[in-house]
Amino acid sequence: MRKALQVLMFFPRGGSAQVSRYLARDLMGAGWSTRVVSGSLGGPGDPGNAAAFFGPDADLVAVPYDAAVTAPDPQLASPPMHPSFEDRPGAPDRVMASLDDRHADHLTDEWAGILGAPGVLDGVEVAHLHHLTPVHEALARVAPGLPVVTHLHGTELLMLDEADAGATWAHEAAWRDRMRRWACASQRVIVSSEPSRADAERLLGIDPERLIVVANGVDLRLFGGPPAGATERRALYHRWLCEEPRGWSPADPRPGGISYTEAGIAPLTDPDAVVLLFVSRFTAVKRAALLVRAHARAREALGRPLPLVFVGGAAGEWEGEHPADAAARSPWGHEVFFAGWRSHAELAEVLACGDVLAVPSVAERFGQVYVEAMAMRLPVIACRAAAPPTYIDDDPGSPDRCGWLVAPDDEAALAEALVAAASDPAERALRGANGRRRARERFSWQTLAHTVADVYAEAAAG
Repeated sequence: MRKALQVLMFFPRGGSAQVSRYLARDLMGAGWSTRVVSGSLGGPGDPGNAAAFFGPDADLVAVPYDAAVTAPDPQLASPPMHPSFEDRPGAPDRVMASLDDRHADHLTDEWAGILGAPGVLDGVEVAHLHHLTPVHEALARVAPGLPVVTHLHGTELLMLDEADAGATWAHEAAWRDRMRRWACASQRVIVSSEPSRADAERLLGIDPERLIVVANGVDLRLFGGPPAGATERRALYHRWLCEEPRGWSPADPRPGGISYTEAGIAPLTDPDAVVLLFVSRFTAVKRAALLVRAHARAREALGRPLPLVFVGGAAGEWEGEHPADAAARSPWGHEVFFAGWRSHAELAEVLACGDVLAVPSVAERFGQVYVEAMAMRLPVIACRAAAPPTYIDDDPGSPDRCGWLVAPDDEAALAEALVAAASDPAERALRGANGRRRARERFSWQTLAHTVADVYAEAAAG
């Protein structure tokens, strides 16, 4: 069995963590064992805790960030809190492009110590580095001959796009140079879609011959069950919203700061209701508040309950307008619910209890949750932008149609799609069944792991 090292500087909270976890599991079937080095935040059982996230069987080196979060300068702590590709005022993980050379050097020094610790690199033939971070610089220092596969997950490209669009960060140019150098020094660079490949060439100058498209996958063992019945739906929403609430708002960012009574969740238990789900982080590109406004238009036009459930948004973490603030201003805000951050394993439960997934992200380099919803027979509503149109067929004349695509930031078009999906149960069933078939045929992690194993072998061979 050959050995790879996967390194995730961030604590588990987004799609890149899901990718690294599933690859660590399914690469075993492709001839590669994996040691994972990951940031970690929180105690046992917390969603950001690496040991809880990767599981007891993982070959894991966890890097704790709990002390760094409360340090005067989190990026100068030891070990330092990771920086971010997102600019959220007041967050301990400041946007990377705002950090000076002193911070960059400290992050590199600390990660050189982490990766150079006894046993970490023992037996490793190839390093799989998720995102473009100072981990690249650190690894080049402690193991200069080790082949590197870099995995771009999109957020680093978004940061560079924002800079090109006018965002001003004091040290953006220096970080752009570093990221270009790290990417171009990698033996292979994995991207999740053809649009991401084009962006990687444009923003980072990567040799096209080194760019490999490997889609994100879906765990068909988890996301493959049947839709829940009415009794199961009522039980889940009562448990998540009334008994074990985790919703929160800017006014009360504690998990459970938003909770509901049994009477309050009545729209979710109405037998005629079509339940819309939003499952994602509350980052600006996801357009969560826009969805709330489109929901109000759709609910008015539909004339019957159209509950919208937000699942996600790590407590206290959001960009732009928070959807809870938008819901407070909506005339139909009482049909908008906040379930808070849930584990990945729990997502299959809620997807089984919904009718449509609606995430109007305007810059999705892949969109793993769309594929997971498709695997659960949920038709999806997404934007006609970036990666989703490469695998979501919305042609009304196509026998393979599996969702609806709308123009980015078009509130009226999004509302029309919500009404169309809610008004036609036969069409939802058809598009849901087609989506499930597409997810199973194209996005199984077991199949994708063999593709990644081939990338490792090519990188290791030089």
